[in-house]
Amino acid sequence: MSRFLIVDDHPLARTAIRFLLEKNGHEVVGETADGNEVLPLMAQLKPDVLIIDIDINNIDGLEVINTLRDQRNFTPAIVMSGKNADYYAQRSARVGANGFISKKNNLSDLNIAIEAVKNGYGYFPLRNNSTELLQDSAGDADRIKSLSAREFQVLQYLAQGMEVITIATRMKISNKTISTYKSRLMDKLGLKTRTELLDFVRRNQIS
Repeated sequence: MSRFLIVDDHPLARTAIRFLLEKNGHEVVGETADGNEVLPLMAQLKPDVLIIDIDINNIDGLEVINTLRDQRNFTPAIVMSGKNADYYAQRSARVGANGFISKKNNLSDLNIAIEAVKNGYGYFPLRNNSTELLQDSAGDADRIKSLSAREFQVLQYLAQGMEVITIATRMKISNKTISTYKSRLMDKLGLKTRTELLDFVRRNQIS
């Protein structure tokens, strides 16, 4: 039996994860939707495993994991997210996560991930799609990985329908710089029109 802290801003998701864990004899020692609460709860509850979403309140899950690792806390952390698996699994690994599970898949993958991380292994599986879809997603994944952090941030804002001037205000840099980032990312992704851009972000679940 292991002790778990669940971090997710959706109550139903936390309930589903808790049910699965308790069904398999584990104990959930705490839950929160707030990234600011994770570090104090980790210190107080000392869970064996952290299960955390990326999009949580105040501080995103990847930043939480990065901070834990900076503080020499190496409690196994499994990221569960509905975001693009090809891109965010890699980002999760970079900040020190031990596993990544897409919420698009069956939650039963969680059991496999738990056993892997408890035994000192990482769990970052490929998505279970057809060979053709895997080839397409692999091509998209390589293109996404070629983007700089700034270019990917601009891509996320464009995916939300923001215009260049709005993005520039949000990122506190000039319109010209944002336009440059946009041109570069469109070129790297092999996109020419806004329609192609929207199809790309929808296909890769970028938001």
